[in-house]
Amino acid sequence: MLQPSWYALLERLDPLFAAMMRVGGHPLLVGGAVRDLLLGLTPTDIDIEVYGVDGQTLAAALAPFGRVNVVGRSFGVLKMRLDEYEVDVALPSRRHPLPDEETGALPDYDPSLTPREALARRDFTINALALTPSGDLIDYFGGRADLEARVLRHTSEAFGDDPLRVLRAMQFAARFAMRLAPETAALCRTLLSQAAGLPPDRIWREWQKWALLGVFPSAGLRALDESGWLALYPELAALQGCPQHPRYHPEGDVWTHTLHVCDAAVRIADRDALDGHERLTLIVAALCHDLGKPPTTVIDDDGIPRSIGHSEAGVSLTQTFLVRIGAPHWIERRVTPLVREHLAHLNVQPTPRVVRRLAHRLAPATLQQWERLVEADASGRPPCPPDRPAAAFLAVAEAEGAAMSRPAPLVRGRDLIAAGVAPGPRLGALLRRAYEAQLDGVFSTAEEGVTWVLQTDEV
Repeated sequence: MLQPSWYALLERLDPLFAAMMRVGGHPLLVGGAVRDLLLGLTPTDIDIEVYGVDGQTLAAALAPFGRVNVVGRSFGVLKMRLDEYEVDVALPSRRHPLPDEETGALPDYDPSLTPREALARRDFTINALALTPSGDLIDYFGGRADLEARVLRHTSEAFGDDPLRVLRAMQFAARFAMRLAPETAALCRTLLSQAAGLPPDRIWREWQKWALLGVFPSAGLRALDESGWLALYPELAALQGCPQHPRYHPEGDVWTHTLHVCDAAVRIADRDALDGHERLTLIVAALCHDLGKPPTTVIDDDGIPRSIGHSEAGVSLTQTFLVRIGAPHWIERRVTPLVREHLAHLNVQPTPRVVRRLAHRLAPATLQQWERLVEADASGRPPCPPDRPAAAFLAVAEAEGAAMSRPAPLVRGRDLIAAGVAPGPRLGALLRRAYEAQLDGVFSTAEEGVTWVLQTDEV
């Protein structure tokens, strides 16, 4: 039984459907929009598949609705906007188009295909659903039952046409709290050898969705493990079975801890209404924060695991991992200092000097981002309750104006030049000394800083 919201969307699309049918087409709302409607979510991207008509005729029928962009050479996909919706209108194909494929690599479209043949080419049964313009649900492959059971099941053997679909499984599992069907996990394992040919930008797109859209990123990581593709990321695979101090980590090994930390990071991101960049930074940092534990963990004489130096050891492993997933450079620049400093609050009082120096070391990440990571780390240890052990550091940082960036230098080059220091290497050295002194709280104004520099300069 369709919900009223379904009909509301179909009513919005009715003029498009009518135009397509007037030229002999048989349109269906397909894919993610139908899945989202079944989940009670509001679709933003609309995919319509049209049978029984060629692309040029279809383009002409849609022209009165505004600008229509043709993708490829065969009029196989028509992109347009209808009110707040981005709409893709496509002809059925014998090979489902890959996201952002090169124009010349688009598949051959075949308007004579039946809906069952075309929908069988889609990745998962939950994405092989369709709605008719009158609101009838088409579900040839049991997608609705799989959605209700939270099972990701491949639609057909055509799943193997694109090995990236394994990483799509990861991000779908994270978004909808799903698990892989055993037969789909087995099929994914057969595609492992093809992973090396995937372009980094496509790999990153799926990891990005895992972080940005995932509600339970732990479910995505479990799906990655079930698929066998965790082996592609040895930095993550090494977390499995790596022991931790049972007093501080009653939840288990580092892998289990990391799953909980990632989920905690999502809760924090939702609470603080983080934008895309902030959310990515936090959740990727949560994933990477303990990568240094496996190579540094030793068992002491009392049988207790110790991971001394794991924060520093995690920096290079984080860099390597981020290259593997195709992450942009700005992510690496922010995440690595967060990983390196994620224990900086331990056994230290949050004095202004300590906080200023920490903000400086974290740049271009911020102390606010760091405090969220520390909270996620402390909150990923069930049954221990959530905690914010670095909240006092953030309060001092806010008072010092250092929560969102490292402190700006009080003494500038122009100040020293005006005081008689000539431009050149000596000027740069004095500015560096002045900034270090500022971080230590030696002075608090530009005037005091210039005076300090002139008094302590050894000519």
